[in-house]
Amino acid sequence: MKKDDKIYVAGHKGLVGSAIWKILESKGYTNLIGRTHQELDLLDAVAVKRFFDEQQPDYVVLAAAFVGGIMANNIYRADFIYKNLQIQQNVIGESFRHSVKKLLFLGSTCIYPREAPQPMGEDCLLTSPLEYTNEPYAIAKIAGLKLCESFNLQYGTNYIAVMPTNLYGPNDNFDLEKSHVLPAIIRKVHLAKCLENNDEKAIRRDFNKYPVEGVDGKADWNAIQEKLAKYGVKREGTDVQVEIWGTGTPLREFLWSEDMAAACVYLLENIDFEDVKKLSVEPGSKEIRNCHINIGTGKELTIAQLVDLVIHTVGFKGRAVYNTSKPDGTMRKLTNPSKLHALGWKHTVEIEDGVNLLYQWYLNR
Repeated sequence: MKKDDKIYVAGHKGLVGSAIWKILESKGYTNLIGRTHQELDLLDAVAVKRFFDEQQPDYVVLAAAFVGGIMANNIYRADFIYKNLQIQQNVIGESFRHSVKKLLFLGSTCIYPREAPQPMGEDCLLTSPLEYTNEPYAIAKIAGLKLCESFNLQYGTNYIAVMPTNLYGPNDNFDLEKSHVLPAIIRKVHLAKCLENNDEKAIRRDFNKYPVEGVDGKADWNAIQEKLAKYGVKREGTDVQVEIWGTGTPLREFLWSEDMAAACVYLLENIDFEDVKKLSVEPGSKEIRNCHINIGTGKELTIAQLVDLVIHTVGFKGRAVYNTSKPDGTMRKLTNPSKLHALGWKHTVEIEDGVNLLYQWYLNR
């Protein structure tokens, strides 16, 4: 890659895209292009074609997606499969028609079966049923990685698909209805601490930055407390408690988003599909499949351990209560990042440091 190559980062304002953009800038790439959703609707095939016709990017990073946590995945099932398929079809299709030199497609480790052997290697894809709660999103991302793989095998393109584990970091989504587990827990525990300290001003400030179902910090105090209670932050007698969905027993792996971005830029700069293909053919087989790359730490902790870590980091004195009537989701999702390690990259930020970094970012946002 040349420093003046035109690089289009789709989703450059999101958790993933913004981290990749930041690293590319820091490395001296001077011709980055991005469009907000208001400027370019990636669901609109005509608009995407017009954008590619006008901009003619050399490289594309497809980090744009319709995403959310377990609650959102259950509620918006049609949106998760339809919108993601449409975004992928439009961006990857126009990248092919405009002879993009290299494309990086970002998926998720939710593509793997619910009962996948642990840790999950790339070769366990499509070996058994998916987790029901995120099946539509997973199917869309499987289609995206197979689209990349198939273009490479048929047309000799240079598209790389990466499957990051659970990500967290700057510009994360802290919406209590739609966020992923870690930012949701951080925000809920922070709000619980504010309630514990009778710090109404801090709670109103938080609601002003992130309104909850249309209720912002200017709303009636009772309305704010109702929203807090709905999402599990409430007083019980003299104590404050925070409700966590599920049993707390599922194991999860987390990767700092800027670590993930560093891995993506490393792959863009140093790795081609041919390098990945060599690691994706099983001995004695002529079949080339599962050419995607896991990006993870290979380390995990339970949701309960994560909650305890957040409570300690935030300084909350109350307690967590587990609502076991709510779904746990997949019980374990640990990646095997050995393919990525073989290609020359390994993570640097551990979860204990990362939770503190994210909480400080959240406080200063």
